Amino acid sequence: MSKITPYKNSKTKKEQVQAMFDNIAKKYDLLNHTLSAGMHNIWRKKAIQKLTNNPKTILDVATGTGDFAISAAKYTNANITAIDISKNMLDLGIKKTFDKKLENRIVFEIADAEKLPFNKNKFDAITVGFGVRNFENLTKGLHEIYRVLSKKGIIVILEPSIPKLFPLKQLYYIYFNYLLPNIGYIISGDRSAYKYLPESVKKFPSAKKFINKLEKAGFKNCKHLYLTFGIVSLYIAIK
Repeated sequence: MSKITPYKNSKTKKEQVQAMFDNIAKKYDLLNHTLSAGMHNIWRKKAIQKLTNNPKTILDVATGTGDFAISAAKYTNANITAIDISKNMLDLGIKKTFDKKLENRIVFEIADAEKLPFNKNKFDAITVGFGVRNFENLTKGLHEIYRVLSKKGIIVILEPSIPKLFPLKQLYYIYFNYLLPNIGYIISGDRSAYKYLPESVKKFPSAKKFINKLEKAGFKNCKHLYLTFGIVSLYIAIK
């Protein structure tokens, strides 16, 4: 099967995803808050509450503008490294971190999740918020995350998912496939970016298949939880 990409041009998925986030960076936070009705803050808090090993160091992969890293700083005492491939997104994250006086606890770096520039066993916990489905090579990315996570370390992953229950499934289908792309286009000016979102969610493996991929990467005690009636999935695993 061909990869789902934002722009359908000859560039790699990684290059297109990087360009997409550079393009929508200035409107990203507004859209994230609008399209999730503010629930994204609650989802991140629930994920961080699953980091029960009292981490001293956290890696936030695909950090975007740094909201997961900032939440981690709020709810833990850890020092956080936040990485992304989009410079424009990171620049906004750095500004937010200084505004919140968290620059001594959060460090931002441009880095590729599929080729992490860190030693093995470096981080006590790893967070990924709505970024795993954007990996060019999902298997490679999960193996890299496993490599840099310390023994007994915990990973939490948030990803959009599709509700199963009637009538929410039908209503969400209309919102996700028709309203969301149009709202995203009106605010961001990038129609392809918010057409890509529902396409990438539909392409993403089922919860059972993704748990299997985590296990094949080496993770143990892999769990899946639905949040907000199933519109978001939370995955938890231990090295």
